[in-house]
Amino acid sequence: MYQFKNKIILFLIICFGVTNPLLAQINEDSELFRALKVKDSLLFDEAFNECKTEHLDNLISEDFEFYHDISGLTNSKESFIESMNNGLCGKTNPYKARRELIKGSLEVYPLYDNGKLYGAIQNGKHRFFETFEGSETAGSYAKFSSLWLIEDNRWKLKRVLSFDHQMPKLN
Repeated sequence: MYQFKNKIILFLIICFGVTNPLLAQINEDSELFRALKVKDSLLFDEAFNECKTEHLDNLISEDFEFYHDISGLTNSKESFIESMNNGLCGKTNPYKARRELIKGSLEVYPLYDNGKLYGAIQNGKHRFFETFEGSETAGSYAKFSSLWLIEDNRWKLKRVLSFDHQMPKLN
């Protein structure tokens, strides 16, 4: 019995040692990390902050889903783009928002199918600033998880979780 337990423990150690590097966050200098950081920048710096929503059509998967802990579920690419164009980026909307990625918070975890890269999970933290009638104030901090998949040899945003929105503590 003792030898059997040792063999099981050895087997588990070997399995963990082989698979653990596949599950680890990749280095910030890697091509994948940099590529998805650019995608994040297009999504937020361009489409969200600057309201250049034309970027969304190329970034988002057709069966996109966005889960938000305050505003709920958006379950299609079309409804997400429409809500951006008619809401936050609406020409008559006096309210604007700006997002900043929290430096050092971005993480990327590759997803493989039998050794072939098919997607990645991107996690991070960001903070928002709100502008109303020209005056900007600090808004909430939040966490996000994005599922990026390779579709037709291009990275597409498939699912987003935006959660743990909290207002900054005032002293």
